[in-house]
Amino acid sequence: MKKAQQVYDTMMKNDHFSQWMAIEPIVIEEGHCVLQMKVRKEMLNGHSILHGGVAYAFADSAFAFGSNSYGRVAVSITGTMSFAKSAKEGDVLIAEAIALNVSYKLAEFDVNVKSAETNEVYYRFRGMVYRKSETIL
Repeated sequence: MKKAQQVYDTMMKNDHFSQWMAIEPIVIEEGHCVLQMKVRKEMLNGHSILHGGVAYAFADSAFAFGSNSYGRVAVSITGTMSFAKSAKEGDVLIAEAIALNVSYKLAEFDVNVKSAETNEVYYRFRGMVYRKSETIL
């Protein structure tokens, strides 16, 4: 089994929020993570659209698994999101995290959250992590 997959499995055991979102891994490899999630009723806000906090958390989960995929503990130090389109109940979303820059202590990632059906981008996330010296496995 690849190290990135082992890291994902280890982290997911204790990641209760990602478990609550019922995310499914599509691609798990160093510097790249693709997750899938179906929008459920309890994820909606008062306008019957995906709550911004849940959208952010979904992107953040892909960011976390992608940035930790190298095997070193990586913790978020910045993260911003823009909202291009609102997801609704029943929508299936894909979050794809891609490494932009990885150095010894820092790594920057982009995450696009898009429709699994149309590939249209709904949310754009960019974040940076601090890479600790300790390892996950």
